[in-house]
Amino acid sequence: MPPRGMAPMAPGMRPPVPPRGKPPVPHTPWWQRDGVISRVLAIAGVAVTLIGVVMLLVLAAQAGFFGPVPRVVAGALFSAGLVAAGMRVFSRTGGRVGGIALAATGIAGAYLDVVAATAIYHWLHPVLGFAVGLGVAAGGVSLAVQWRSQPLAVLVVVGAAVLSPVLTTELVLLAFLIVLQLACTPVQLVRDWPYLHVVRTLPAVLATSLFIAGAIFDISSGSERALLLGAAATVAAVGLVGTVLVVRHRPADLTASLMLASATVPMLAAPGMFDHDRAVASLIAGVFAAVLLGVAATALIPKIAAVVKIPGHTAIVAAVAGSIALLEVCVAVTDPRSLPIAWFLVALAYFGVAGQRRSGLTAGIGAAFAVLGAFAFLNVAGPEVLASQRYSEDNLGVATVLGATLALAVVAVAIWCARRLPAMHATAELQWIAASLAGLYAVTAATVAIGVATGAADGFLIGHSAATILWMVAATASLFYGLRNLAKPTNVPKLALGSGLLVTAAALAKLFLFDLATLDGLVRVAAFLAVGVLLLVVGTRYARAFAEAGAKSSPNPPA
Repeated sequence: MPPRGMAPMAPGMRPPVPPRGKPPVPHTPWWQRDGVISRVLAIAGVAVTLIGVVMLLVLAAQAGFFGPVPRVVAGALFSAGLVAAGMRVFSRTGGRVGGIALAATGIAGAYLDVVAATAIYHWLHPVLGFAVGLGVAAGGVSLAVQWRSQPLAVLVVVGAAVLSPVLTTELVLLAFLIVLQLACTPVQLVRDWPYLHVVRTLPAVLATSLFIAGAIFDISSGSERALLLGAAATVAAVGLVGTVLVVRHRPADLTASLMLASATVPMLAAPGMFDHDRAVASLIAGVFAAVLLGVAATALIPKIAAVVKIPGHTAIVAAVAGSIALLEVCVAVTDPRSLPIAWFLVALAYFGVAGQRRSGLTAGIGAAFAVLGAFAFLNVAGPEVLASQRYSEDNLGVATVLGATLALAVVAVAIWCARRLPAMHATAELQWIAASLAGLYAVTAATVAIGVATGAADGFLIGHSAATILWMVAATASLFYGLRNLAKPTNVPKLALGSGLLVTAAALAKLFLFDLATLDGLVRVAAFLAVGVLLLVVGTRYARAFAEAGAKSSPNPPA
């Protein structure tokens, strides 16, 4: 009898055979895999051979072996022989790894030979040496493209870049590293080789940054600083142009954008070499900021973005680097008292663009500048300065008034911008609290600074009296807004009521704890009268609002 649930089998039929699983693949230790061992040996061979080439070119000279001509000629012939052997081995079965290793060693050796002939023996004029080096590097990466081998291109660049500093540590080294960066740029347009992106960019960036750091901390001549500035600008230009060309073809290439970020580092550090000449430093940073922010702005305008086709991650890198350069401009053209003005102006511009284009990134950069401006403003007009007449008269002035006014403008535009960004709608209460605190402090600083800037003997006292009155005016406005919109479903009206009551309490505390002891005469009288009248108005409006709300909620009285 067949099992229950199964149809009986016809005579002659065999029961189904359960499927057999695939036999387990035997695990091969890594050291027994031909591919791993051959690659490790090949890389080791490249490194050791190139070190031998460098020893032939430099160390033999120090020991007095051979002459300059035999050394250079022997290096060139040896490199050519390695490339020829590599091409021959590559064409044979199983010769890919060996052919790549031999060719990479030969090409990198030839490049080092050109560096030695230019920097050590001075047989080639630097311009001619750079051109020959560009030809050697371009030939190497062209062979890598033909063989479809990223390891070949990477080995050539790494070998030449790592060992070039052994041959020379002069400024000519930067040019040869930039030549490598430039020679590999066209390859990225036809091959998606992220490792080549990294190795062609980082050596030039690191070397240029180190030279610039040395020029910042050590005394260097004007010609050296100019050459370093040119090197930094070239590294940044090659990085920017190369990245833009690549991401237009491959928008998802994050490596290209990361290498653009690294390529901007030397140029961002370059203004530090000109601390003695702030006009030059600000000009360098300003031009760089304009270029990068112009690139970033193309992603905010739909018509231009459709033509330029720069992806968001590249625009973010350009925007952040450009903003850092713009920050350097602000520091270079201002002093501590006017620095808040510059940063608040920049924050206003960013918030305006962010609100118009609904850009969260732009709003974030604007917030960063606003925070920096706030800290710079507190450095000039901190609480201890505002509380002391002597400190206020020493530190406050027209610049403080302008800074406080711009701070109020930044608060207003930031709130408008946040309301236009969907991601910020959930933080409406936090925005209200931050705006209230910042606005209240800016009003206080502005009134005290105005009083001091007038030069009147009682200017400080008049300013504080006006600040107390304005505190109460702000509390009154907040309470009126909350009472008028109490029926709305959001929490902002309730928060406005709470804020208004807190500011009222703060105004009363300031009135009795600070103004009563500090102010005198008609100034103190004016403060008490103004605050008292506003309290009466608020109290009357508050009682009437809740009485009207109770009348609406109660049933109609019988006729």
